Amino acid sequence: MTAKVSTKSNDSLVDRIPHALWGVISFVLGIGLWWLATSLGASTLPDPGSVAVRIFELAANGQLLSDALASLRRVLIGFLLGVSIAVPIGFLMGWYRLARSLVEPWIQFFRVIPPLAIIPLAIVTLGIDETPKVFVIFLAAFLSSVVATYQGVTNVDRTYINAARVLGASDWVIFRSVVVPASMPFILVGFRIGLGSAWATVVAAELIAAQSGLGFRMQQAQLYYDLPTIFVSLVAIGVLGLLMDRIVMRTDEYLTRWQEKGTS
Repeated sequence: MTAKVSTKSNDSLVDRIPHALWGVISFVLGIGLWWLATSLGASTLPDPGSVAVRIFELAANGQLLSDALASLRRVLIGFLLGVSIAVPIGFLMGWYRLARSLVEPWIQFFRVIPPLAIIPLAIVTLGIDETPKVFVIFLAAFLSSVVATYQGVTNVDRTYINAARVLGASDWVIFRSVVVPASMPFILVGFRIGLGSAWATVVAAELIAAQSGLGFRMQQAQLYYDLPTIFVSLVAIGVLGLLMDRIVMRTDEYLTRWQEKGTS
C-alpha cells in the first residue's frame, strides 16, 4: 500500500512540472556534465565558457549569421523540393497498384544508396555551385518522405474506406476525406526524418565544396584545430534542426488533432 501511495505521489509531482521545464532541466544538466568533464580534465573538448565566448564573437562580426543562413537556405530549398514531389508520388504508389509496381523498385534501389555517396557524382556532373548541394538534400528528403507517404496510404484502415463506399462516396471523395487525413501522421514523421537527413547531407556537402555555410566553417576551423568554432557550428546546426523539427511537430498536432493519442 505504501509503495502505491509513493508512486502516485511521484506521478503527480511529475505531472505538475511543465513539459518545457523538463527540457530546461535536461539542458542545464547536460551543460553541467560537459563543464564537469572539461574541468576534471576527463575530456579534450573545449569548456562551455570558451564556446559561449566564441559564439558571441562570431555573432558580433556577422559570420555566424551568414553561415547559418547559407546552410538554412540550402536545407529549405532541397527539403521543400523533396517533399513536394515525394508526397504525390507516395500517394500514387499507395493508391494505384500499377504505379507501385513501376516506381517502388527504383525507390528501394536508391534508398540503399546513402545520399552522401551521391555527393562526389553530383559535384562532377553538376559543378561546385549550389546545384549539387541542393540536389543531394532533395534526394535525402525525397526518399524519406516518399516511403513514409506510401506507408501511410497502405496502412489506412480499410473499414473507413468501405464505410465511405457504402455511404456512396466516390473515389475522389474517399481519397480526399479519408486517405489523406489518415495518412498525415505517417507523412509528417517522414518530414521529420527527412529534415534530419537534409541537415546531415548539407553539412557533408559543405565539407567537400562550399565557400560558406556551417559545414564549411567547421572544415576551416578543423585546419587550425579551432575546437570552439567547430562547437559553435555544431550548436547552430542543432538549434536550427530542433526549431524546424518543433515546427513540424506543431503542424502534426494541428493536422491530426482529430486522432486519439495516448499520453504518458
